[in-house]
Amino acid sequence: MAAGAIGGGVALIHGLLVRRLMAAPINSLFQAEPAISQPVKRLVPLLLDFSAYNWFLSGMALVAAAIWLGSEAKMMVGLLAGTSFLFAALGNFWGTKGRHMGWVPYAISTAAIFIALVG
Repeated sequence: MAAGAIGGGVALIHGLLVRRLMAAPINSLFQAEPAISQPVKRLVPLLLDFSAYNWFLSGMALVAAAIWLGSEAKMMVGLLAGTSFLFAALGNFWGTKGRHMGWVPYAISTAAIFIALVG
C-alpha cells in the first residue's frame, strides 16, 4: 500500500509539472514549426501525460490489491506496477544523470513492491 501511495502521489505531481514545464513549451515550439504534422503535434503532449497516467493507475492498483485481492492477483499487480516504477526510476536517473529527484520515490516504491512480493 505504501508503494501505491508514493507512486500515485508522485504521478500526480509529475503530471502537473510535465504539463506546465514540458508540454506547454513543446506546444509553443510546434506552433512555430509548420513542418511538424498535426498528428505529431497532438500526440506528443498526450504521450508525456501517459507516463503520469500509467503511474497513477499503477499506484491505485497497488492500494486496491493490498486491500481486496488475493496473493496471486497481488503478485501480478506488483509485477506490473513494479516494472513501471522501475522503468521510471531508471529512466529518470539516466535521463537527468541523477540530478532530478524524481527517481528516488520511484526507486523506494519499487523496493517496497519487491519486499512485499518476496517477503
